[in-house]
Amino acid sequence: QVQLVESGGGLVQTGGSLRLSCAASGSFFSLNAMAWYRQAPGKQRELVAAITAGRNTNYADSVKGRFTISRDNAKRTVYLRMNNLKPEDTAVYYCNLNPPSLASWGQGTQVTVSS
Repeated sequence: QVQLVESGGGLVQTGGSLRLSCAASGSFFSLNAMAWYRQAPGKQRELVAAITAGRNTNYADSVKGRFTISRDNAKRTVYLRMNNLKPEDTAVYYCNLNPPSLASWGQGTQVTVSS
């Protein structure tokens, strides 16, 4: 079971930037495909960005060109760099395996973008 702890969220104005971090436990982190997900109030959780063990990346259309996912296997950490943030990016952001493990959902980190 992989345990995940997200951090880096906060309140930012439209057009601002944030970098989220996700620290993972477990010896086989480098072999896992990882992803960032988000859930806005009243909406279903959605996949935002994904990265394979080989560092291939994929993004939701709504964040392409603005968000960048990366990983540091030595630190067992996945990052999400978010630029040009919009109010519709407001959500709780989670990281997890891809596909996600039910047992590995953490508390997430809140991102709020003010207009």
